[in-house]
Amino acid sequence: MVFSASGTPEAEFCVGDDIPALVTDVHGGIWTAYGDEGIYGGHPESGAGLAGWDSQGLTSWMPRDRLPDHPVEGCTAATENEQVWLVWYSGSGTFLTRITPSTGDIASYPSPVPAPDGLAVCDNRAVLTRRDHNKRSVELIRAELNGTTWAVTSRRRLRLPGRVVMHCGQGRDGSLWLRAGNTWLRIEA
Repeated sequence: MVFSASGTPEAEFCVGDDIPALVTDVHGGIWTAYGDEGIYGGHPESGAGLAGWDSQGLTSWMPRDRLPDHPVEGCTAATENEQVWLVWYSGSGTFLTRITPSTGDIASYPSPVPAPDGLAVCDNRAVLTRRDHNKRSVELIRAELNGTTWAVTSRRRLRLPGRVVMHCGQGRDGSLWLRAGNTWLRIEA
């Protein structure tokens, strides 16, 4: 269901099955990374593993063999200005894929950590999280993009005010919004 800024329903459509990551871009586009049940379950919208949609439910972007491997599972997603980042893994590892919706340009980078569940990007800096299931902590990883490689610059265990659950972090314009129990935390990239 798509809502206007005032909260009025504007459209309703299906974007697939088993969606661990969904973000919207600055122009109202919807971006999804699918789980294995969505990818391999025969649902036509989710078979590519990653997708972009307009606010009326029309496909605006599909990877079309431009990824280093076929996704097996989506992890998390983030937006940064005009770009969208989708994080996913395959048999070849975990990847951070940057998409520029206005041009369709795509770049995929090996992730500096396997299967992160939170990501925020600001220029050449990123913050990623890996949760400790049902515990009050996450591993907080900072990384920098050096040309074609994300390199870890720091790691630390972050104690949180509540338990973390799957898909607890979403990034928007350099800020990672992390849900822990009934609290939202903001971490800058």
